[in-house]
Amino acid sequence: MDLASGQARVISPKYGWDVGGFTLSDDGKTLAFVVNEAGAEKLHVFQFPSMKEIAVKGKIPMGTLGGLSFHSNNRDLAFSLNSAQTSMDAYSVDVKTGDLTRWTESETGGLDATAFSKPEPIKWKSFDGKEIYGFLYRPPARFSGPRPVIVNIHGGPESQFQPVFLGRNNYLLNELGVAIIFPNVRGSAGFGKSYLAADDWEKREDSVKDIGALLDWIGTQPALDASRIMVTGGSYGGYMTLASMTHFNDRLRGGLDVVGISNFVTFLEKTEGYRRDLRRVEYGDERDPKMRKILEEISPTNNVGKISKPMFIVQGKNDPRVPLAEAEQMVAALRKKGGTCWYLMAKDEGHGFAKKKNADFQFYATVRFIQEVLLK
Repeated sequence: MDLASGQARVISPKYGWDVGGFTLSDDGKTLAFVVNEAGAEKLHVFQFPSMKEIAVKGKIPMGTLGGLSFHSNNRDLAFSLNSAQTSMDAYSVDVKTGDLTRWTESETGGLDATAFSKPEPIKWKSFDGKEIYGFLYRPPARFSGPRPVIVNIHGGPESQFQPVFLGRNNYLLNELGVAIIFPNVRGSAGFGKSYLAADDWEKREDSVKDIGALLDWIGTQPALDASRIMVTGGSYGGYMTLASMTHFNDRLRGGLDVVGISNFVTFLEKTEGYRRDLRRVEYGDERDPKMRKILEEISPTNNVGKISKPMFIVQGKNDPRVPLAEAEQMVAALRKKGGTCWYLMAKDEGHGFAKKKNADFQFYATVRFIQEVLLK
């Protein structure tokens, strides 16, 4: 932007994706920025102001990049990288030669991080022809035959799964032999304003249909076992888990809901006041009779009769975002109809388990549920 005239001009090529962090060298001759391409972030370096791109010779692993900063020599560009095999490490690229250097090796408790599964970008068409994106992590080749699948749906919903370090989820891949798919259904960030708003208000269940289309896609993949799929997610992803079970019960082995919304009306009425109006913008205003009727119709508690497969619900007692009642009313409804429902409630946690002893217990219980529901 010309500060004198106030006129702005676009200097980067039209990528069709969000541009994230950027930095300019001290001498003003080199521009670097990150482009979020369907969740994976890619570094671009240009001579400025000619905008001639400088190629980076070394292959930067797929992941997220941050902290872009030029050295005072105007040629070494530093950044951090979070990827499937690097929990967070420092790199630099020499913009004169394009050479890439890794400076740190993050601690992984003695595990060989190079053995961790790398993500594969995937996409599929939903019911209305819209392309939906996600990432597939496959287990090691030593596990033979079509592999069972966990569909793990992010929260938000105005968030995005990006191919970062999976932490203890690597156990599910490397030791249990399951494949994991992280979808970015409509409503996710990173794909433009139309995609972000494509699940608002009365369009809420369109995002659930995206999961149905994903199940169809899994059925076309010889290496994946469409008869052994479970769904999980936290917060809004917990709602998506419950909703997927009400819609696709016959196609799923079970669901694991972590601090999820079970009824939009009770959620909007009881979530902390500081965030209530913000959530109404996303989900709809329950005070409007027409919208209230829609929210009631799509709420999992009012469709619990459609679930016959095992469920596992996890909740923190002190959750200010998704109150305890959301979990307890779903558990009660499932058990009242004679369904199998595991329930883990931590009295000293909130929106997710933060204390190590509780997070460990949750993970052990999760592994046990997977073994019982998905692997048998």
